[in-house]
Amino acid sequence: MAKKGQTFCSYSWDTKKKAVDMRLQGMTKKEVAEALGIADIGRLKVWMRKYREQGDAGLIDQRGRSKETFHC
Repeated sequence: MAKKGQTFCSYSWDTKKKAVDMRLQGMTKKEVAEALGIADIGRLKVWMRKYREQGDAGLIDQRGRSKETFHC
C-alpha cells in the first residue's frame, strides 16, 4: 500500500527493454538495478514476467492517461 507523500518512479520502454536484455544475458537483478539506476529490484521480476508472457508489448505502461516518463 502506498504511504502518504510517497512518489512513484516510471521508467521508459527503452530502460525496461535494456533491463530485460541484461537479465537475459545473465546479469543479476542487483547488477542490472545498479547499472540502470532502478530503485526497486522487484520491478525487474515484474518486467521479466510481462516480457515472457507478452514480448515487447508487455513492457509498455498501460496505466493512466499521462504519456510522460521520468526517472527518479
